[in-house]
Formats: sequence, structure tokens, C-alpha cells
Amino acid sequence: MVRRQAPRPAELLEYLQLKKPTLDGRKRRLDGAFTIEDLRTIAKRRTPKAAFDYTDGSAEAEISITRARQAFADVEFHPQVLRDVAHVDTTTTVLGGTSALPFGIAPTGFTRLMQTEGETAGAGAAAAAGIPFTLSTLGTTSIEDVKAANPHGRNWFQLYVMRQREISYALVERAAAAGFDTLFFTVDTPVAGARLRDKRNGFSIPPQLSLGTVLDASTRPWWWYDFLTTPKLEFASLSATGGTVGDLLDMAMDPTISFDDLQVIRSMWPGKLAVKGVQTLADAKRFADAGVDAIVLSNHGGRQLDRAPIPFHLLPEVVKEVGEDLEVIVDTGIMNGADVVASVALGARFTLVGRAYLYGLMAGGRPGVDRMVQILSEQVVRTMKLLGAHSLEELTPEHVTQLERLVPRARA
Repeated sequence: MVRRQAPRPAELLEYLQLKKPTLDGRKRRLDGAFTIEDLRTIAKRRTPKAAFDYTDGSAEAEISITRARQAFADVEFHPQVLRDVAHVDTTTTVLGGTSALPFGIAPTGFTRLMQTEGETAGAGAAAAAGIPFTLSTLGTTSIEDVKAANPHGRNWFQLYVMRQREISYALVERAAAAGFDTLFFTVDTPVAGARLRDKRNGFSIPPQLSLGTVLDASTRPWWWYDFLTTPKLEFASLSATGGTVGDLLDMAMDPTISFDDLQVIRSMWPGKLAVKGVQTLADAKRFADAGVDAIVLSNHGGRQLDRAPIPFHLLPEVVKEVGEDLEVIVDTGIMNGADVVASVALGARFTLVGRAYLYGLMAGGRPGVDRMVQILSEQVVRTMKLLGAHSLEELTPEHVTQLERLVPRARA
């Protein structure tokens, strides 16, 4: 029988201690975001549809990105218990240097269109966190300005080999002169993927105003204020702009790209060289034989070939076959620190996050990117502790089972 008593005022006061209100609206929004999906929700609310869809969408029916995220959901962890995990070490080495966390910021194009701080916010957040930042050929902040935003940290440059090879060569030379330590030679974009959301939205650089654009912007005046009161949006590393995203990609990319181009770039670049966009074991072996320093298992975030292989599924067999010869990095679909931990456990040296970074940027500029890094970092640490791993080196395939959902049918 529960013993009843009259409420005691002193005890009520203990329960009624009010939380001090936060007057800073951006801080309040970001403090209330506990997952990358929370940041995505804020980003969608604060960003015009065309810009948000460019980040959020992928190619055609968007099957590739859906499968990639599902692959991470279809993970079963196997924790080791009764281990002292009061402290864990998330530091790793990748491409000749250190990173405080096992993930870095992936290259993204058109970034200042998402939020005007753009790559400067990403590079600054990476510097503060001690992780690498990657600038895209189609970035909207120059190589030199990214270096200024991250002067003592690790900057990587993602290269598209363009029809006019001299443009690509000049970018390689500029990145080297600025002290970027790694070049990502990108191989999965001989032509632009069919990004249907962009086509339906008429997405272009610079943005083209229509009645629909104006109506959509009317509920997001802060975005337009930022956009119209900051320097003109342009491809900072390229001189020619204008046209739809697909048009620009088609002009920039070259379907004749070959191993000869890889050798030319290798001869020019003084730092580490990684090949980004590897999607088969056979190609992974070819690049290992070519002597590159790393490969990035990636289907471009599902933005090129729909129904492409799932990078996370490729990871174990690629690591088994070529992991002694080069470093294996993985991206596409990472939305949680547990995804990062699972990748490392299956042999990835490192991971890259793209959409997660942009969701944070759209949700709150530089503080939003800082919050994204904090969320993923806390999830990495918590997952490692719950698995009983003191360091990344202690994560092994024994910690992870990839559950089967899409099983190939036997060939006739």
C-alpha cells in the first residue's frame, strides 16, 4: 500500500526549477538537434526547395542512396562486455597524417548556395575538430581562401579531369602551391547523372528566379537576405559559370578520361593521391597495381549511376584483396557515428561525410557544421564504448555482421 502525504512546497520547488531560456535562436535550434536527421529537418525548413533538393537528392529514382543508407541500418553489432572503456581514442592516421576522428568532410559543389558561409564554414569546423576538409573542383570558395580558413589543418582537393585538360592541370598546381596534402582523382563522372529533382526545380548557377522560386523564397527571407548581401555566387576555381547543374557538369567532365590521365596527374602531384569513385573489386585491384595511395569506395552519394553498387557492401572484400597495398576509404550514406564505426570495423581506414555536413551548414552555418561534427563524434565514442573498444585499432570484423537484404540471384 502506497503511503500518501500532502505535497511539500520545498519538494515542489525542486521539480519546478525552470531551464534558463536561450535567446539566440540559432543556438536554440542547434542545441535541440540530436541526430543528423534532426539537422536535416531544420535545413529543409530554412532552405529554398531547389537548394535543399540539390543536397538531399540523387540520381533518377534515388535507389542508390536509399540502398546505401539501408545497408548501414542492416548492421548487427556484437559488443564485448566487462571492459574498461572510461576513455577511448578516436585518433587515426590516414594518407600520411593524423585525424582526431575517423571521418572527414567530403567534397561538395555549389556549397555557398546552400548557405553563404559555404566551404569557409566547413574548413573552419574541420580545423577546430582536427579532421580533414576536402574542397571540390566545383566549390564556391577558392583554393587559397579554404587554406586561409584552415591554415594549419589538413586540406584535400577533389579533382575533375575536364575536357580542357589545362584547367585541371592548373588546379592541381594551385592546390599543391597552397599546401593541400592529398588529391582525390575522381573517376565516376564521365557524364553527369540524371538528377531529376534539379531538372524539375530548374536548378542552375546562378539561381534563376521564377514565380515558384519567389513564392518558395517568401517563407525564407533570411536565406535571400544572406544570398543577396554577400559576394556573388560563382565557381571560385573555375571561370565559366551559367546553365543548369547538369549542363555545367557535362561541360566540365570528359568521357574520354583514362589511366593515361591518372598517370599525368600522378606525375604532377607531390602529395598523396587517392582515386575516388571505385565501385568494383576488379577496379580496386587495377588501382592497387597502379600504385595510388588510396581508393575511395563511393557511388558519388547515389548522384551518378542509380542502382550502383553499395560501397559499404563492397568494403570487406576490397579490404581483404587490396587492403595491404593501399588505404581504403568509404563514403555514401553515412548519417550516424555508428555507420563510421561499422565501416572502420570492416577495414575502412577512413570515412567521408557529405550530406551530413551540408545539413549542418544549412541548419546553422559554421555553428551548424560544428554541431554536425559534435553529433557524429559523440555517436562514434558512445558506439565504441558500448562495443568495448578502447581505440579504432581494436575494432574488427568480429564486431559487425552485415545482414542480408538484397541477395543476388544465381546467374544462368
